[in-house]
Parts: sequence; C-alpha cells; structure tokens
Amino acid sequence: MNTIDTPKLIEEAAPLAHPKDMRKATLERIEKAVLELFTTRDFNNVALIEVARTANVSLQTIYKYFGSKEQLVAYVLDATLSRLAHRMIDHLEGIEDYRERLRKTLWVMLDYFDKHPKVILLLTVSIPASQYQDLPVYESPELMGAFLGMLKDGQQKGVFNNSVSSKMLLDVFMGVFGRVAQMHFLRKEQHRLIDQFDDLFAILWGALKAH
Repeated sequence: MNTIDTPKLIEEAAPLAHPKDMRKATLERIEKAVLELFTTRDFNNVALIEVARTANVSLQTIYKYFGSKEQLVAYVLDATLSRLAHRMIDHLEGIEDYRERLRKTLWVMLDYFDKHPKVILLLTVSIPASQYQDLPVYESPELMGAFLGMLKDGQQKGVFNNSVSSKMLLDVFMGVFGRVAQMHFLRKEQHRLIDQFDDLFAILWGALKAH
C-alpha cells in the first residue's frame, strides 16, 4: 500500500467502524467520489487520498470505516446494487405471470442503470468478476432466492427452458444484460438503454423460454 495513503494514527488491526454509523451526507459524498474516480481512471491509479479530497473528508475517516481501497469500492458497489435489488424484489413479488415478471425485472434494471450509469461501469470495469462473490448482494437470499425461485417455478410449469439449471438461466439473463449495459456506456451511445427495451426483452425471452 502506498505510504501516502496510510494515516499514522490508524492501527491496521483495529476493527472497522460500520459505514451505516456515518452521517448520511458524508456517506453520499464518499459514494459519489468513488463512482466518479473509479469509473474514469484505472483502479490502481486512484489513491485513497484522492477519494478523501474529492469527498471532502479526512483520509483517516476513509480508513476508519472502510480499511482499504478494495473494501471501499466493494461497499459502494454493494450499496448501489442493493437499492436496485429492492426494486427488483418488489416487481418479482407483485406479478404472477412469469413472462411479465421477467419483463418488469428487465425494465427496472434498464431504468436504474440509465439513471445511474456509473454503477454498471464500477461493476464491470473496477471489480474483477472473481470478486463478485465477495459482494453481499450477490449472495442475498432475498434477491437471488426470489429470482432463482421464479425461474425454478417457471421451469416446473413449463414456462422456462428446463434442459439447463435455473442458475444457468440466471447467468444468461445477467450475462446478456451486463454486456449490453457495459458496452452501451463505454461506447457513449446517445440513446437510453430503456429505448431498446422491447428488442432486448425479445432476445432474452427467446433464450429463456421453453421451446
């Protein structure tokens, strides 16, 4: 770790304070700084002191609540994705028709990333796929259980393809969406993701439905 990033008063072994104990305005500034810096620069070229300065907080505060650059980025990503997760769950539970539930879920995701484009870049550019399992939202029984449960039930009722596992169906859905969203923003395309909703859903539905 670069010595310029390490406050002398922080003991590395000291337990971290929980970010939820921070003032909301402070946490929002830190989140905004992370999204700005880590989506425009290479992860290794961003120093924590820059995050602290951009967020107008002390470097000691960053270390007190997050401990490292990796933990800071992971926390911000998990917090932003958790907001999306809650919206997805609402739609999964509110509609009985499987096709319509999947359709609404995709709509929520496209709408969210249109409004928060830096989140998808943080996920796909700053965090290696090997570290996704360290994000609590990816292991959320509430979110993943609801999504996988829908896919499993749909398979049993002959709505979704049952020649593969429900987890593979989920991977196909997330994989297609993730690639489309990532390249949309990297290419700086002027239209919104939601503008391609019907065509994208047709592609995903064709891949997931029973044949």
